[in-house]
Amino acid sequence: MPTFTVILPRAEDVEGQPILRPLPSAKSRSVGPFVFFDHMLVTDYPPGYGMNIQQHPHIGLSTLTYLFEGQLQHKDSLGSDQLVGPGEVSWMTAGAAIAHIERTPAPLREQGSTLHGLQVWLASPKEHEQGAGSYSHHPADSLPVSDSLGVRVRMIAGTGFCLESPVPVLSPTVYAEIHMQTATTLLIPDEHQERALYVLQGDMQLEGQTLEPHSLVLLPAGEALTLSADSDCHAVLIGGAPLDGPRRMNWNFVASDRELIERARARWAAGDWPTVPFESGRIELP
Repeated sequence: MPTFTVILPRAEDVEGQPILRPLPSAKSRSVGPFVFFDHMLVTDYPPGYGMNIQQHPHIGLSTLTYLFEGQLQHKDSLGSDQLVGPGEVSWMTAGAAIAHIERTPAPLREQGSTLHGLQVWLASPKEHEQGAGSYSHHPADSLPVSDSLGVRVRMIAGTGFCLESPVPVLSPTVYAEIHMQTATTLLIPDEHQERALYVLQGDMQLEGQTLEPHSLVLLPAGEALTLSADSDCHAVLIGGAPLDGPRRMNWNFVASDRELIERARARWAAGDWPTVPFESGRIELP
């Protein structure tokens, strides 16, 4: 029977939004290109309130926001202004310097809303770390789905399960949303060298071993594994090819070279950074 490394997330708060964060962890700094994983817990915002993350900078990574409930407005220094709803992908590649905001749209803030979703960061390959930034939005119906015998797999980004997402990832990646009805099984193929399963909800077993909700389970390389559902279940599978070398992470910056991070910190502190049009608020260096 395989032995699985299990990461229990730490609880954090991002501008009033409660989250669980299993990555990065002392047990694993990355899974494929994934270096950061936030589960935005179900949060009911009363009228007049909502998520509001003001301008902040990034380098060397791509952010991917995926919601189960609610809506967010994404704006960035490229001029993007996009509403993102459930099942849609908001994909931003930072390159050498980008700034963005994410907030509850004004109409939802006025009436109150519920928010639940995931945000992950994927480290860029070294050749793309200092490239140009970009943004793309992918509607729910553009993401490929396999739905058979009570098991539904949606490919959020990358490839797997004979599916390929249109999201323009920069390295071999798998990011799949999995829904399983009670008493169903799913074979997780050995398609990527590094993989991890995050259990959002339900009673799941992996090769006969019980998985705890809100745990990130690292899967051994080179093995196809059977996932079983003892109730209606919801999970995501992340992973891909190993990074092309170690990454440093400091605040919102990810880089293979410490000098790139120090330079980015100095630029943001000095105000020498691209800005989001018509936005003045910003988050200062911690």
